[in-house]
Amino acid sequence: MPRRALAEQRPYLLLSLTAALAFYYLRWTAMPEAYLIPVKGAGVALLALYAFMRHSSPDARLLTWALGAACLGDMALEFDHRIGGMLFFLFHVLAMGVFLRNRRPELKGLDSWVAGLTLILTPVIAWMLPTDREAAWEVGFYALALGGMAASAWASNFPRYRVGAGAMLFLASDLLIFAEMGPLQGHFLPQYMVWPTYYLGMFLITTGVIQTLRKRDPELRVVK
Repeated sequence: MPRRALAEQRPYLLLSLTAALAFYYLRWTAMPEAYLIPVKGAGVALLALYAFMRHSSPDARLLTWALGAACLGDMALEFDHRIGGMLFFLFHVLAMGVFLRNRRPELKGLDSWVAGLTLILTPVIAWMLPTDREAAWEVGFYALALGGMAASAWASNFPRYRVGAGAMLFLASDLLIFAEMGPLQGHFLPQYMVWPTYYLGMFLITTGVIQTLRKRDPELRVVK
């Protein structure tokens, strides 16, 4: 990787990490919630900018749109969970598009089991977690897309230790949110773990996809 390209592009990831850490710690302070919303959104927004700047392939553009939806979802969740949920549903659909366009020719053994069980069990488990049965149906419907995203990421030809693992971290983060609506209500675990697992998952997905695309086609979009 050319030194100039590295020097120009790495700051987007660094700024994204800084924004994610800032949100995690500042939310425990007395800072007004209105000021925290853009800080929260900046973490994934900068990942979207990284994806846009690093590659101009259709897959990279589709990932950029997906990350844009997730960024808006992060902010929308702070004032309306349904709107935020719809935006994340859109993220999952768009991300699935990236993964399905790059699926492995064949899944064998344990990999096929992991993808299949992720697809089937995610909505079932998500539906079982909330104590409010009306909310459970909404959660279960959303989790159809969540499970599809994670399963297709695992079945894609992107590196599993990055993209596949990142999708599974995202899945775990959402399941913690759903568990907070039921067995983990009032428990400290979701409060401390949802954001780190979600953001780390998004970071791994983004860098894993983009760096793989660059290895396949090293062209670089340069903005002058």
